[in-house]
Amino acid sequence: MQKRGFLLILSGPSGAGKNTVLDATRDCCPDLQYSVSATTRPRRPLEQEGVDYFFLTETEFRQRIEAGEFLEWAEFCGHLYGTPLAYVNECLEQGQVVVMDIDIAGARQVQAKMPEAIFVFLLPPSMSELEHRLRTRSTETDEAIRHRLGKALEELRAGIDYDYVIQNDEVAQSAAKLKSIIMAERCRVRRSEYFEQLKDIVGETGRKMTDDESTANRGPVDKG
Repeated sequence: MQKRGFLLILSGPSGAGKNTVLDATRDCCPDLQYSVSATTRPRRPLEQEGVDYFFLTETEFRQRIEAGEFLEWAEFCGHLYGTPLAYVNECLEQGQVVVMDIDIAGARQVQAKMPEAIFVFLLPPSMSELEHRLRTRSTETDEAIRHRLGKALEELRAGIDYDYVIQNDEVAQSAAKLKSIIMAERCRVRRSEYFEQLKDIVGETGRKMTDDESTANRGPVDKG
C-alpha cells in the first residue's frame, strides 16, 4: 500500500533565495513535486496547461473559491492565483512530497486547511545582503526595494510560527539542510512502513524471525 506523501511549504522574504534553494534541492531529490497553481492571467507562449498553470476564467476561479476548492489563493497584479486542493491531494496519495513556495499569508491559509503540512522558513544572511540581492536584480525602483525590505521585516517576525528555519548563507548548504528535513520527515513513524518492518523482524507470533524464515517469507528472488 502506497504511503501518503506530505506537503512542504517554503516561505521567506523576496530575495532570500527560495527558488534557487529549491532548484538545488531538486537536483538531489528528483522525486519532489512542485505544486501547480491555477490562475486567471492569460497564457503566455510555450506555457502548457497543467504543467505551468491551470488556466481558468475569473468566473471559474471565483466559483471554485466559493466551493472551497483551493488550498490557498490570492490576487496579484489584477489576476487571481491559487493552489487546487484536489491536485495536491492527488499528488500526496501517490506518495509524493509536494513543495509550495508561498508567502506568509498563503502559508496561514494552508495551515488552516492542512495543519499536518511541514513549514520551512528561509532566512537571508542579513538585511544588508537581502538589499544587495534585490538591487542586483535591477528590476525594481528604489521605492519598490524599500517596500520589499519593510515587508521582509514583518515576514521575519512571522517565521517563529514555522517548523524549521534555514539561514541561506550558501545555497549548497541550505539545499543540504532542506534535503535533511525532507529525509527526516519521511522517516517519521506515521509515514514509514514501520508495522510491515516489525512483522518482518518479529514474525506473526511475536518472536524474532531467523534469517532463513525471513528469506522464506519474502519468496524467491528473481535474478532475471
